[in-house]
Amino acid sequence: MSQKVPQKNSASAEPRPFVGVAVLLWKDDYLLLGQRIDASGEHSWQFPGGHLEVGEKVLECAAREVREETGLAISFAEHAAFSDEMFSMGGRDYVTLYVTAACLSGEPELMEPDKCRCWQWFLYDQLPAPLFLPVSQLLKQVPDLSVFQVAPASQAGGQK
Repeated sequence: MSQKVPQKNSASAEPRPFVGVAVLLWKDDYLLLGQRIDASGEHSWQFPGGHLEVGEKVLECAAREVREETGLAISFAEHAAFSDEMFSMGGRDYVTLYVTAACLSGEPELMEPDKCRCWQWFLYDQLPAPLFLPVSQLLKQVPDLSVFQVAPASQAGGQK
């Protein structure tokens, strides 16, 4: 009696979700959000982030995406959460991994003006509307984003 060995499915034979990484970038009690200008989620506000690349670690992706989109460096990066809900965009299904990190200095620059209208700091409990779907999904799971706040060890007695 022979056992049937499962065959690898090609991406076209069995679609798989894409992995997005979103960064809750903190400066004191403020979070950085950018206003989208692309057709999927136009005018909604999002955290910095993007696609996880093959072979890339999640925290590396977070640092790369923040740097590419805003010119900022992140510190104290930690895994924060993930979304149990998928969302579709551009014919792809996504799951989102959330990273929390601190911005110790500098102001965001508009590095990708074809994707983002502007970057602004908002109090964590006074976010703008409308929010990009992954941000709304996170807020459904964790209504108080302050649980993800990070700070340098010299502030507030260490990280929260």
